[in-house]
Amino acid sequence: MDYISAPEAAKWSISERHVQTLCEENRIPDVVWFSRMWLIPKDATKPIDKRKKENKK
Repeated sequence: MDYISAPEAAKWSISERHVQTLCEENRIPDVVWFSRMWLIPKDATKPIDKRKKENKK
């Protein structure tokens, strides 16, 4: 499996720190903590942002 780092995952238009927080909260599946950095599967998708409310009709 190919992995990317947290700075590379910031391509989701979020900060590197927010990516790290998502990893710490287990909101990104199959992440690995290795040698002081998070490794994220290359095919992972951005989790839904719980800070935003859904438009309910």
